Amino acid sequence: MSTSTTNAASATGRPTAPPLWEQYKAQLESYREAKVNYDLERVHEYTAETGWRLDDYHTELPAEPPGPPQPGGSFEAAKQVLLNYSFPPPDLITGIFVPDQPLAERVMLLRAQFLFFKFWFGVRIGGVTDEQQDTPAGPEQVWGYNYRTLEGHFEKGEITFTVHKNLNTGKVRFQVKAYSQPDRIKNIFYRIGFKLFGRSLQRKFARESMKRMRMLVGEALRKGGKPAAS
Repeated sequence: MSTSTTNAASATGRPTAPPLWEQYKAQLESYREAKVNYDLERVHEYTAETGWRLDDYHTELPAEPPGPPQPGGSFEAAKQVLLNYSFPPPDLITGIFVPDQPLAERVMLLRAQFLFFKFWFGVRIGGVTDEQQDTPAGPEQVWGYNYRTLEGHFEKGEITFTVHKNLNTGKVRFQVKAYSQPDRIKNIFYRIGFKLFGRSLQRKFARESMKRMRMLVGEALRKGGKPAAS
């Protein structure tokens, strides 16, 4: 997604289209004051036993030498892909946001596509992680963030995206963890469709995001550690 804020002329002399966030600025603004569509005070109750879906996916990325993340290495490349939200499969999900807004304050408009339909949802960043964590496998450097569903979303819940580097072994991985549950969907056609296909689309999102992250990090390393703009 372009982060340009001007309508520069193309090589042909014709003006280029404005970036997506400018095209959908009004929709982004409409979500700025929207509320999270579930109770954050009851997160401890959101378990499989109470009807919530719990997901945990991860994939290995190219390893680095042991020690802190290397400039231009796998960890930093994955971090940039996360920051740009360019890892989701573009034929399924596109994230639209103001590029200059601090990550911790980001509101994002998600454009979801399925068959011939397009759906629009709002999410908000709920927290950013940038820390060293102790694990049974040794200390890890972890960077990432989560976002939470807002009013009007077909689902309710939170999804967390993180990149980890084991400082002892140099192994790097990308992880996606989530808890979710279908929300009330007023349109009966959409409600039936989501009941039939919603879970399979969640799994496709996770699988394809793993695959795309590996691809983008690999491309970035071949180009000196800088992921291509999405």
